[in-house]
Amino acid sequence: MLRLILTTLLFIISGIAFAQPSRSDSAVVSFLRDEFDVRFSDNNSVVFFKTGQEKFDDLFQAVRQAKHSIHLEYFNFRNDSISSLLFDLLAKKAAEGVEVRALYDGFGNCSNDRPLKQYHLDSLHHRGIQILEFDRIGFPYVQNSFYRDHRKVVVIDGLIAYTGGMNVADYYVVGKPEFGAWRDLHCRIEGDAVAELQKVFVDFWNEVTGERLQGVKYYPGLRRAQDYFTGLKTDTTSTAGRQQVGVVNRIPRQTARIMEQTFVKILDNAEHRVQLINPYFTLTPKVVRAFKRALKRGVKMEIMVSAASDIPVTPNVTEYHCNEFAKLGADIYVFHGGFHHSKVMMVDDSFLFLGSANLNGRSLKIDYECNVLIADSAATKAMQTIFDTDKHTQCTRMTPEVYKQKPARRRFWNWLLHYSAWML
Repeated sequence: MLRLILTTLLFIISGIAFAQPSRSDSAVVSFLRDEFDVRFSDNNSVVFFKTGQEKFDDLFQAVRQAKHSIHLEYFNFRNDSISSLLFDLLAKKAAEGVEVRALYDGFGNCSNDRPLKQYHLDSLHHRGIQILEFDRIGFPYVQNSFYRDHRKVVVIDGLIAYTGGMNVADYYVVGKPEFGAWRDLHCRIEGDAVAELQKVFVDFWNEVTGERLQGVKYYPGLRRAQDYFTGLKTDTTSTAGRQQVGVVNRIPRQTARIMEQTFVKILDNAEHRVQLINPYFTLTPKVVRAFKRALKRGVKMEIMVSAASDIPVTPNVTEYHCNEFAKLGADIYVFHGGFHHSKVMMVDDSFLFLGSANLNGRSLKIDYECNVLIADSAATKAMQTIFDTDKHTQCTRMTPEVYKQKPARRRFWNWLLHYSAWML
């Protein structure tokens, strides 16, 4: 009888040990709290959008139901059909008395092929939309090369927030002729993490305008978003309403090290598996070393990169780094379903890191960026499903043997360019 009891206890203890989550998520959460005072809350729901159509359908539905304030911060608003529809809707809400504020980056605006012009801004102001350009590009131009605002944040009534990799452009829905579909990932958050994203916008708005937005109307406290918004995509995971989320906000000269150090900390604490998608895989030296340390520890590494790119030099440098990692055991998946602009990393089946930050020098060391760290296994599983579907249906493998078949001239250029491309 005693032997049976002991056996049963050992079985239960071993079961508990195997059921414990990975320690990597708690290590990264503790690092962000201790080093950068990142606030984590555990009462959130997160919904993922894997296409531009999904994201804009949901966003427009939420905007239609706004009662108090709509805050939008994007790298750019392309002057096309999607932005026109959005601005019409925002003007209607402004006429109803909703406060509408929008920020976009000067370089982001002039670098797209259909920028907003001054007469567009004048029209929008006349229609009640407070829209401002951060750091407008002007002669002698060099002063505009630093500290671009690359964030993508929308907060509605202080109750729901959107963030991820998408700007406002119709090619997120219809693609581009040169490479087909434009793939990206975005999310909507409900819970206390919304206040942190609201703070990202409000603090930057105050910095740009000199105003002092504050008060309960922008931070209403935790309320059930379902009581105020209908028709939105729902979080169907088993942990809905109980997900731990922290906002990782890179501010030049204030939290300058946060993004690069977070990626390094994630890689250095990964125990079992890392899966990631990133469009500009040009990597700083510190991040390269962190990848190699993880691979040498035996971490299973699955890296998805895009065969197509909107920046010519990126595929060369990406191929070089991927080949180096493949030689250390990484599984490299080359996406052929268009341009994959997503920026997401999943670790140990327990947490994910998603947002605006690319794995290049600009995002990690220069620009304003915003990511969310979601320490939740069910949310991570939902994102892994998206990753695995693309991996099996739209990717080919790149191995060292496949890389050797590329022309010698291309391999030489890949090697040469990787020395400086991380600064782009």
